[in-house]
Parts: sequence; structure tokens; C-alpha cells
Amino acid sequence: MSEASEEVYSSLHRRFKGDLLRPGQSGYEDARIIWNGMVARTPALIARCADVSDIQHAVRAAAETGIVTAVRCGGHSLAGFSTCDGGLVIDLTRMRQVTVDPTKRRATIAGGCLLGSIDGATQKAGLVFPSGVVSHTGASGLILGGGTGWLTRRFGLSCDNVEGFTLVTADSSVVRCNSKENPDLFWALRGGGGNFGVVTEFEVKLHPLTSVVLAEGLTPESGIRGLLETWRDFMAEAPIDLKWNIDLRLAAHANKVPGELRGRPVASSSLIWTGDPEAGRQYLQRALSLCSPDSVSSKIVSFLNLQTMADSDFPSGRRYYTKSGYFTYLDDSVIDRLVEAVATIPSSETQVEVAYLGGAAARMGVDETAFGDRNSPFILNLLASWSEPSADAGNVDWIRGVFNKLRPAMKPGVYVNFMSGDEQDRVPEAYHERWDRMVAIKSQYDPGNFFRLNQNVPPRRLGAKSS
Repeated sequence: MSEASEEVYSSLHRRFKGDLLRPGQSGYEDARIIWNGMVARTPALIARCADVSDIQHAVRAAAETGIVTAVRCGGHSLAGFSTCDGGLVIDLTRMRQVTVDPTKRRATIAGGCLLGSIDGATQKAGLVFPSGVVSHTGASGLILGGGTGWLTRRFGLSCDNVEGFTLVTADSSVVRCNSKENPDLFWALRGGGGNFGVVTEFEVKLHPLTSVVLAEGLTPESGIRGLLETWRDFMAEAPIDLKWNIDLRLAAHANKVPGELRGRPVASSSLIWTGDPEAGRQYLQRALSLCSPDSVSSKIVSFLNLQTMADSDFPSGRRYYTKSGYFTYLDDSVIDRLVEAVATIPSSETQVEVAYLGGAAARMGVDETAFGDRNSPFILNLLASWSEPSADAGNVDWIRGVFNKLRPAMKPGVYVNFMSGDEQDRVPEAYHERWDRMVAIKSQYDPGNFFRLNQNVPPRRLGAKSS
């Protein structure tokens, strides 16, 4: 261990209620592994906190020694910010309590919760918290970056549904914030990522929902352009009960996939309807009419099933790389580039994801939260996924190449949860007109940039520039 990590360990071990894990100790290897297999790092010390006081002690000890410090909730950061080499990881995986008040439709969520932790508790009361689409995702990272998922159009972003935060800041203080108490910090935490502290508790709004209509279908390569053109114009007028995502990918070799499509480029449509099933029938039928009839399915599923159906598609340990952006409109030249891209996908698990926000997410004022762009409803995510390190270069190069072709048509802006670890230069772009306000708040709460393993907003004295 380094001198700094030994000093942190010595400072903590007598008063720490959780687990202090060092290389070679039982449990360390499992604790150091994170979701993205591209990021294999070896922290000198993992402080698995039992409560808020453990977090305070860890932050204070780390700040005093200057050791590099990562914060881990679910370990699901695409960019790998949940870990570090030779430093300290403040690990919240023991802090997964969820308390639900069914009468008020509110919940209190501990900082280490996974989305599945929340869904399991809220569904007992027939309620939902709008979040992501993979149940083993850490809730903190998702919420702090904004949080999009199946319910975004109906109920807004995850961060739009937070009414209060409690966090440990860089000076180890416990700070509460909401619309009346420390409102600037409340504003910044809704989309500003992990720049301002370790969130120990979220107070959130819940909504009644227990099931949805799920419809799925595959469109063969020859029909992709027509599908995207229809989808582009259809979603602008679609009701908020409808969420229609399209993934451009290679069709799986599976029994439910028509034989002539297996291994071929397809557009995979996934639609949910959150309202009365009968009222949604016409919208789902319109979408599914553009899919291969043999690939179409439509059924009512429980919300818990919906939230776990993608889990196996994004397992821990695979290698992931992504680039993302927004479009005000998908013009024909953009659609041409997307059609070209799907024909050259290098991995059967890689996909080009396109989604339409709008709905409740667009009702929140542009300046009400730090979250990026609400006026450009088309969001693109180029997500490469593969198994072997030998394929790293090919997959990363493919993502960068497609992104570079599409970027001239994008509106400036990027969703921070879809950014890889090599995109620090795009962070000002993520916040653009909100950048100066972000820098001012960062300078107040973390002037030394202690929390810097994130899509980082540097404080003023460390060189942040106006956007």
C-alpha cells in the first residue's frame, strides 16, 4: 500500500463500522470489480461504509492525505469512475435501505441503492420511481446524471422526481438541500453528476403504476429507413403514455427471431404504453405494422418484469464503450448515416440506440435543473459491447467513426450518463449555458476538487473556464 493509503487506513480502522478491504484480503477482489470490464483497476483501500458517519470519516481522512478518491454506489459507471488505481474507494453498497410512504407517495432512498432495490420496495405499494432500464444499475449515479428510462415521457427524468438530497460534502459536512434549503445545490445535483459530494439519501416522488403494455418487433434492413422516418414524425405528436425506442443492431440467433433475420442488420422496436391498454392499441399497431409480422409480440407485463428484462443484455464484466448526442430533428442525411452504420456493426451485442424524450421531461423548464438538453428531443447513444480485450480497438474505433460522421448534425450537448471516460473535453458542452453556474456551485462546495472522478466540473481556482 502507498503511504497515503496506509495513513487513511490507520485513521479509519478503529472507528469505522463498515469493512476496510485491502489487496490480498478476503472479499477485496469481488469488491474491486465494476460493471464495465474495460476498467480493471486496483484501489489501495476500499472503505465499505455502514452509515453516514463512516462516509464522513472516509472523506475527512482522504482529504487530509490528498489520496485520489472514487465513490461507488452500484459500480455501473460507463466511464469507470466507480474505482481508481492506488487510491481510496468510498463504497456505499451496504447502504441500500428504501422507506416508502404509500399515503404521501414518497420514498427515502439510501445512497447505495440499486434500481432493483427501489423497484422491489415501491411496487409493494403499487408505486414507481422513474429510473433506468437495468435493475443492477446504481441509483445514485443514474439520478445525479439525470436519469432516463421507460417512464421518462410519462413522469419525467429521475432527477425531476427528487425533492431533497442529503450529502456529505468535501469538508465532511452533512448538508441537506431542497427547493428552499440550499436551493443552488439542489439545482446542481439534478443533472450535475457526482461533482458535489457523496449523496447519502434521496427524497423522491412516486407514481401509481404496476403494469404496462409491452410491444416488440424487428424491422429488416430494407425497411429501416422507412421506419426511422415514420418514427421521427410520429413521436412528435405521440401521447406521453407511449415510449418507443429503436435499437439498430444485428438480430440474435434465437428461436423467437425469424430465421431470415438472424445475424442480419435490423431495427428492434420496443414500445411501452402506460395508460389504458385499449386506448393504446392504435398507436402500438401503427408501429408494429412496420415490423416483420413473424417478429411481433404485444402483452401486458408487470413493471418489475419490465425493469429486469434487459438485465441479461448488459452483464457485469463485458466491455462497454459509448458516445452520445442530441438532435433537434433527424433529417434524411442523419437517417442515411444511421442506416450505413448498422450495416457495419462489429459486434452482435453492439447497438445504435435512438429514443425520443419530450413528454413530461420537456415540461420542466430548461433552467430549472442542471440537466443538459430538454429542447432537443432525439437522443442517440452509440453503445459498443464485446467480450475479448483483443477486440477493443475495433469496437472503439467503430463508435468514434460513426460518432464523427453524425456529430455535425447534432445540437451541442451530451447526456453525462452516456459519456465514456475519455470525454472530459465535452463536459462544458453537457451543461453549455449552465456551465458558469455549475462552476460557481462547485467552487463553493468543493473548492479543491476532491470529487474529481466524474464528468468533472473544475472549481474556478483550478482552471474552469467560461463556456
